[in-house]
Amino acid sequence: MEKVNWKVKGMSCTNCALSVDKVLTGSGMQDVKVNFMSGEASFNAPENANKKTIQKEVEALGYEVSGEGLETEQKSKKIFSTPLQRFWFCFVFTAPLMLHMIPGVHIHFLMNPYVQLGLTIPVFIVGMGYFGKSAIKSLSKGVPNMNVLVALGAVAAFGYSLYGTIIGEAEQYLFYETTATILTLVFFGNWLEDRSVETTQAALKKLAISQKTMANLIAFDENHQELVFPVENTSLKVGDIVLIKNGETVPMDCKILWGEASINEAIISGESVPVIKKMNDLLIGGSMVESGTIKAYITAVGENTVLANILNLVKEAQTEKPPVQQLADKISAIFVPTVIGIALLTIIGNYFFASLPFSSSLLRGIAVLVISCPCAMGLATPAAIAVGLGRAARNGVLFKNARSLEIFKSIKQVVFDKTGTLTTGKFTVTNFTLSPTATIDETTFKRIAFSLEKYANHPIANAIAAAWKTKDDIRWQKIEEQKGLGMFATDKEGNTYVAGSFKVATQHTTDHSHNVYVLKNNILLGFIDVADEIRPEAKEVITTLKRMGLQPILLSGDKKEKCAIVANELGITEFYFEQTPANKLDKIGALSVQAPTVMVGDGINDAPALAKATVGVSLSDASQIAMQSAQVVLMNHGIKNLPLALGLGKHTYLTIKENLFWAFAYNIVAIPVAAFGYLNPTFGALVMGLSDVVLAVNSIRLNFKRVTR
Repeated sequence: MEKVNWKVKGMSCTNCALSVDKVLTGSGMQDVKVNFMSGEASFNAPENANKKTIQKEVEALGYEVSGEGLETEQKSKKIFSTPLQRFWFCFVFTAPLMLHMIPGVHIHFLMNPYVQLGLTIPVFIVGMGYFGKSAIKSLSKGVPNMNVLVALGAVAAFGYSLYGTIIGEAEQYLFYETTATILTLVFFGNWLEDRSVETTQAALKKLAISQKTMANLIAFDENHQELVFPVENTSLKVGDIVLIKNGETVPMDCKILWGEASINEAIISGESVPVIKKMNDLLIGGSMVESGTIKAYITAVGENTVLANILNLVKEAQTEKPPVQQLADKISAIFVPTVIGIALLTIIGNYFFASLPFSSSLLRGIAVLVISCPCAMGLATPAAIAVGLGRAARNGVLFKNARSLEIFKSIKQVVFDKTGTLTTGKFTVTNFTLSPTATIDETTFKRIAFSLEKYANHPIANAIAAAWKTKDDIRWQKIEEQKGLGMFATDKEGNTYVAGSFKVATQHTTDHSHNVYVLKNNILLGFIDVADEIRPEAKEVITTLKRMGLQPILLSGDKKEKCAIVANELGITEFYFEQTPANKLDKIGALSVQAPTVMVGDGINDAPALAKATVGVSLSDASQIAMQSAQVVLMNHGIKNLPLALGLGKHTYLTIKENLFWAFAYNIVAIPVAAFGYLNPTFGALVMGLSDVVLAVNSIRLNFKRVTR
């Protein structure tokens, strides 16, 4: 299977996406995902699939397809390529037909049916060139779209008027004004809808634009003198060396070779406070150098950069359909045929049973066609998700799928790992004590501890090695690390040394409150205490979660005393200690059965629990397997935005429900109102366009709404 990503231009609603989906699925494509808002389609294609043939089938629906390996035909530029251009053209001819609606204005010659026919024909041609063509193509594929309703309404009004003009009784059949205003106002509504969709996508587009920038490429001449060339960042390759100056954008992911700078990583983390970066530190493409000058070599380009991966994941999350959207999709698929049936019943009922003239009955049927709006139902979920995901990405919260947004609504408890999650994971030596049995001084004790711990990989060992670094270290004849115990070494004289956990000193002391015990020749030399600093934002995060009605829980592999200290300081009343990865997995399973549970972790040992939880949340500086196991990643090097992530999930779901309520209520109320003659087609066409704007405005509220209450 080959993963294929296409841009499909021209989709405007859920029905459009459904028709493209149907063509791709019918052609044997698998895992088809179509997003009409972003204009993208992705699918897995079998090895023998003819992508050019499939491209033509999709383009037969009236869309333009582009993508890698496809030949895009050079089509002549259309005169009217946007809804706004079509609206203004049609408005020029429609405005005179609407002048009589202004009180006191009555231009006699405009009431002439032939004058009205002449003004309507250009509007009708442009309207049918778009709505009619789209309607026919959608019907041919068995997925009728909203344009079918618009085209039917316009054709019915125009045909009825033309018939009256031909038989010389135009006064009783004069619906030219209705034809023109329907088409003109629906074009205006399409423009409003496009603008609304663009607004909901603004945050993601901002990320995409930040990928394109200039770079200063460093090269060397034959005399090994540096030369700097300005190039586009898209031309950079892994291994290239670049110069990044004060005020410039980091062109691609890179590693600092020389210099120090203050970097604003708000594009990724949502945190505007700059971070100091020095030699060997990694920089993320798209971040900004606020002060300083550095030289760096490129570590990743194109689709392999952090920013590109974020964009891809967010786009994939947009195409995921949460359960709440499934009902709307099913209704959208049968909506158009249902409305056509209701319109026919309206005409028949009003003519035969209400004894109204056929012209009045037809007008009510047309009003039903143009007032109904399947787009509102199709836009309800994607609009809210786009804004929710966009705000999340802008603040350094990455949702891997849209389902997590909906699941967050029911979360009752949040489980935290301790080390590296609630704490920084950076240990510092706080104290050390020589044993009464020791016959060495403090300097020698530190020298022995450093000589042992410099070879270890554990964070505690790294902290001791960094604090007590010396050039006069012991040269070992043999040294090894035993997992769960510590470091074991033998010097050239045959003396044995150990630096490890309480397990290595059980024969010498009952005091298990220290972190590291150092022994020589099976004699206890002393103890070392280290502290893991609690993250500065942890207290506020726990307080906010409690205010949101969520129960914080600590789940750690550390000792009871250490866990109790952290839990008490943060106000966590429920905590579990000395948990192995298997224990964590079982405990998360049990907690998830009690109530929907979020697991927040960062280590390899957290990965199974992250996958098991209702929703797994990982930190950006976590182990790779932890990030892969989690559904949500916090990109700002901490848990500061965890409440935002939880709140956004809950309020995005609430916004989806509000949008769906409006979409269903609008159609349920508007269609009967039109059927009983309380709404004319002209007003109906305008209200239909505005209905999508209401959904977009409600969705955009997510950008400013306080979600952590």
